[in-house]
Amino acid sequence: MKSSHSSAQRTFSAKPTDVVRKWYVIDASDASLGRLSTKVATLLTGKEKPQFTPHIDCGDYVVIINANNLVIKGNSKELEKKYYRHSGYPGALKTATLQEKLEQDPSQVIMASVRGMLPVNKLRPARLARLKVYNDDQHTHGPQQPEVLTLKESK
Repeated sequence: MKSSHSSAQRTFSAKPTDVVRKWYVIDASDASLGRLSTKVATLLTGKEKPQFTPHIDCGDYVVIINANNLVIKGNSKELEKKYYRHSGYPGALKTATLQEKLEQDPSQVIMASVRGMLPVNKLRPARLARLKVYNDDQHTHGPQQPEVLTLKESK
């Protein structure tokens, strides 16, 4: 007599050698910072792929262009949102507003936003390393033939 478990489907678990990575280009001036960051975080983790496995890094490469034209939505968010950093010494807390960060380097705002949306585990640094952010529309990843993704918001 055959067991009833032999015909059951098995759960697929990807191996690091099974991962096929694609390249995507996203224009930061198409959508707001939040929508851009959630889409990028999803691509970096590989959640939309059918072979997604939580403990294996299945994500793709993402190139973001036009960070200078980043869209910020919300009432006075540029002045109210704060970024903090601390050296570890007493009284050494530094704060900067979103507006100050955008004037210094808009790509750092995108990196911080995407970093906050990635799961906190040992895969996060490798996923962030696959994110490339450029302040203008020039990038050096043409030979990888990246696919253009549009995030146009309906008005």
